[in-house]
Amino acid sequence: MSATTDILFTPFTSENLNLKNRIVMAPMTRSFSPDNIPGEDVAAYYRRRAEGDVGLILTEGVSTNQTTASGTPNVPNIVTDAAKAGWKKVVDGVHGAGGKIGVQLWHEGPYRNPEKTAHPDIPSWSASGVKVPGKAIWEPMSEAEIETAITEFVDAAVAAKELGFDAVEFHGAHSYLLDSFFWDQTNLRDDKWGGDWKGRTHFACEIIRRTREKVGANYPLIIRLSQWKQQDFSAKTAATPQEMEQWLAPLVEAGIDIFHMSQRRFWEPSFEGSALNDAGWAKKVTGKPAISVGSVGLSGEFIAAYGGEASEPASLDRLVEMMDREEFDLIAVGRALLQDPEWVVKIRDGRNGDLQNFTKDALGKLY
Repeated sequence: MSATTDILFTPFTSENLNLKNRIVMAPMTRSFSPDNIPGEDVAAYYRRRAEGDVGLILTEGVSTNQTTASGTPNVPNIVTDAAKAGWKKVVDGVHGAGGKIGVQLWHEGPYRNPEKTAHPDIPSWSASGVKVPGKAIWEPMSEAEIETAITEFVDAAVAAKELGFDAVEFHGAHSYLLDSFFWDQTNLRDDKWGGDWKGRTHFACEIIRRTREKVGANYPLIIRLSQWKQQDFSAKTAATPQEMEQWLAPLVEAGIDIFHMSQRRFWEPSFEGSALNDAGWAKKVTGKPAISVGSVGLSGEFIAAYGGEASEPASLDRLVEMMDREEFDLIAVGRALLQDPEWVVKIRDGRNGDLQNFTKDALGKLY
């Protein structure tokens, strides 16, 4: 471990979000919400991270509707009165422990499995009905369906603010609904929702712009993006820094405050000729704060870990070096925090011998 991790524990201040340190709990699907309602165990799970000094907690993905958004059992939504009441307890618990929490709004889009839902007869939504490039499964989303999806995202964001969440994050990564519009391999449309970067970002921009109108100028809006796809780990939504700017600039104009750039390994450069990762480039081309993420503090990357490969605690030296250079502003931690609510405190206090290995078994419990 690094001789000093002081940079991780300096306060973060932006135009509309102030945090006591630079550590974010990454959103991780847990599937512990029967009937799509987060219960007391979920509230206690998040409160423990606040008690453990996490700077900003981002929730697991939260569905924006009850039909097309999720095909994963026991994933919470923010639609029903019961679900909203559950999230109010989560928020109050985190705030009571001195923490801050943002909700991640999630629509699985083409990765929703209709057969695992209460509505197997309803096709999944995506920009062009494509899940795997070159193979259309469903019809492209209609204008009416696009409008419905936008409205549902906006309504969910407004509900989150009303419940007291400190920020909203839109899930625009990993091949889900928003990402199906960004990637030119899954967005084959020739209307205003497709084509060039202006068209492919239009769907997300409408969600962001309309949300901004509803929540006001001072409410933090974050978007999570990824180059890699579930269909193709080596995919590049943006092939060059210039394309990265074309992708992100419209989102800033629409009202995004912070970019959360998901990588499988945070230390890997995005483009030849530069050591910057995706978060580094997001900050460079937009001037906005950026969150990096990807196998932080563990020896193995997360996909292999979920497949059963154990991960041991790993050095944070490279992370500290990158953050000392101000390449990005915040670092999201996933698996290490999933099973150890005190990970942040252990890092801060130099208790490296108390850090735990990660195994797939940790997914079956709310630590």
